[in-house]
Amino acid sequence: MLNISQKTINSKVSCNSVGLHSGAQVKMSLLPAPCDSGVVFRRIDLEAGKNEIKANYKNVTTTNLGTTIENEHGAKVATIEHLMAAIWGCGIDNLVVELDGAEIPIMDGSSEPFVFLIECAGINLQEEQRRVIEIIKKIRVEDKDKFVEIEPAKDFSIDLTIDFSNKQIKQQRFDYHSTFTSFKNDICRARTFCFKHEIDHMHSLGLAKGGSLDNAIVIDEDKIINEGGLRYSDEFVRHKTLDFIGDMYLAGHFIVGHFSASKAGHGINNAFLKKLFEDRSSWRLV
Repeated sequence: MLNISQKTINSKVSCNSVGLHSGAQVKMSLLPAPCDSGVVFRRIDLEAGKNEIKANYKNVTTTNLGTTIENEHGAKVATIEHLMAAIWGCGIDNLVVELDGAEIPIMDGSSEPFVFLIECAGINLQEEQRRVIEIIKKIRVEDKDKFVEIEPAKDFSIDLTIDFSNKQIKQQRFDYHSTFTSFKNDICRARTFCFKHEIDHMHSLGLAKGGSLDNAIVIDEDKIINEGGLRYSDEFVRHKTLDFIGDMYLAGHFIVGHFSASKAGHGINNAFLKKLFEDRSSWRLV
């Protein structure tokens, strides 16, 4: 991540799918962006000048079953974490994401279709060098039995643990290290998941209207309903790692440090970034 050029994509690329929670059809296009612009979401169904939202932790407004960002004009985009993880995994610094709706298309529930889109568009090296957030001292956030922690390191790594009472999941741990673990091969295909008994409740809240076996793993007590089963034996913790990476990229830059996390979710992920940036002595931009 150090001493390399910023990157964007070569050309516009588009896709269509339903929003996981809204159930609405959404068209999304990825477009090249200039140096130092970061990732910007643009709602083309809203008034120009009020329709852009910067991908930044400060703009996060909702973390219930996904990460939602919103600008001062009320323009919002929901369920951004899988796309943000793919952008991170492909090493993209600058990108415009155009949408004709309020939610990122869910595709198959993983980051793989987004990685495919970025690879189809091609990656373009830009003139300016990348700046990264280098961690100087340990920072930790706790919420009951959950925690997220980071400490100084020479590159990016995550040691993430999940713990469920369900027999299909139980306790799982995944150790991602950017120097020997491949985002494309080891993480991006991991799908989001839910329990069958939760679906009716989510529907009553107006959520998961677009959910199906085509875009989520569904667990019914002690069995997985999806034909074909899992893509990885520990797909659940790999997907939580994917979510974590997507949320952490809302720092606005790549982070260099070693993360440890247990039972992490969108809420504590955002709380962690807020605490990190409040403590100016814990990091520097290099």
